[in-house]
Amino acid sequence: MVDEHYDAIVIGTSQGGRFLPIELAKAGRKVALVERDQLGGVCVNTGCTPTKTMVASARLAYQARRGAEYGVRTGQVAVDLAAVRERKRAMVAGARENYASRLAQDGLDLIEGEARFTRPRTVEIALKDGGTRQLSAEVIVIDAGTRPKPLVVPGADGIRVLDSTSIMELDEVPEHLIVLGGGYIGLEFGQMFRRFGSEVTICQSAARLMMAEDEDVSDEVATILRDDGITVLTSSTPVRIEPATGGRVRVRVRTEDGEQQFEGSHLLSAIGRVPNTGALTTEAAGIRLDDRGFIGVDEYLETSVPGVYAMGDIKGGPAFTHLSNDDYRILHANLVRHEKASTRDRIVPYAVFIDPQLGRAGITEREARVQGRAVRVAKLPMSAVIRAIETGETRGFMKAVVDADSGQILGCAVIGSEGGEIMTMIQVAMLGKLTYVDLAGAIFTHPLLAEGLNTLFALFDA
Repeated sequence: MVDEHYDAIVIGTSQGGRFLPIELAKAGRKVALVERDQLGGVCVNTGCTPTKTMVASARLAYQARRGAEYGVRTGQVAVDLAAVRERKRAMVAGARENYASRLAQDGLDLIEGEARFTRPRTVEIALKDGGTRQLSAEVIVIDAGTRPKPLVVPGADGIRVLDSTSIMELDEVPEHLIVLGGGYIGLEFGQMFRRFGSEVTICQSAARLMMAEDEDVSDEVATILRDDGITVLTSSTPVRIEPATGGRVRVRVRTEDGEQQFEGSHLLSAIGRVPNTGALTTEAAGIRLDDRGFIGVDEYLETSVPGVYAMGDIKGGPAFTHLSNDDYRILHANLVRHEKASTRDRIVPYAVFIDPQLGRAGITEREARVQGRAVRVAKLPMSAVIRAIETGETRGFMKAVVDADSGQILGCAVIGSEGGEIMTMIQVAMLGKLTYVDLAGAIFTHPLLAEGLNTLFALFDA
């Protein structure tokens, strides 16, 4: 088979990879963009756009039920999940079409099919419409993403197991949703469906939810979910899944107190994600993977093969769209403008779209102490923030970790109404090298949620 030669090949069209080929083509390169499924990758099709669209519907149902607390009579609230799904589908279709319209760029060829390496910097494409093509390039960028991790528990093969994609296609609210996994995905869907009207049980194998967070953050989130009527089980490892009467599902778990079992109408597996490296036959190119199958890269996002790069979730680390965007920034700078941009020392923030939101940036208190840093910690309950009191959104807290000597802000966690937005203000202060003294003395508009930052950072001098 004769090679078709390009200047650059980009495999996958997730958040970062969908923009890079456009910019490479604008710079005069001949570029092939390979996509095996849907344009836009996980974020547009099965991640950020659809889930946050459905979270918005769930929050509206929750607020409507609370109307009486604010003196507003609404009557009985009912959720039409089929309509929620159609709204979600419309959002996804619009985002996908918007991206597709940007691909009409001279020098850019969109090839629909699945790529696999046959040797370094050469890939064979199994075309969606049949046949194959073999492409080579001096630069190849892999942005093939991840997929839901299969549930490997005895009996799971004989049960309908939902994942983070298929659960969004339900057209009726489950009577009782069992969620396996106490990470970000499981918590967002668990609370969402509780607000839609489902009974929800979250089963977490680890000792607490969201193990990457500080213990007080995990505990507060668990308290919020339980307050919403969700059953949260920790230190509960599934050992068997089996059918129950009436088309229901029974889950047996091993706990510190022995084996227990519970039943539900639907089962969601939210136990993590795995990289889409298997079909790429990376070994044919000599690309090194880590022990979980993610592609190893250096600070410039280059793999073990010169000229081959990886970006986004497939390279491991935090799986966030905005991190993929920053990967794009680095590769755009280096491949188009011939700079030496790097991932070194970048602050990676994130938000978990439970309600109230969890926003976090920088290092946790636990990470700081493991590193042997001398730190100080301040924590302010949202019930002490005037705006939160006025709006009836007093659950959660703001927490900041600062260097004990310099006063430099090292990290923060904000659980509260618009927690991600408040966290972003602290992140900007970190980027600007401001100290806690600067924020404690700043003038913030009254009465905004951000005004609570005055009180939070003033606690260090109290």
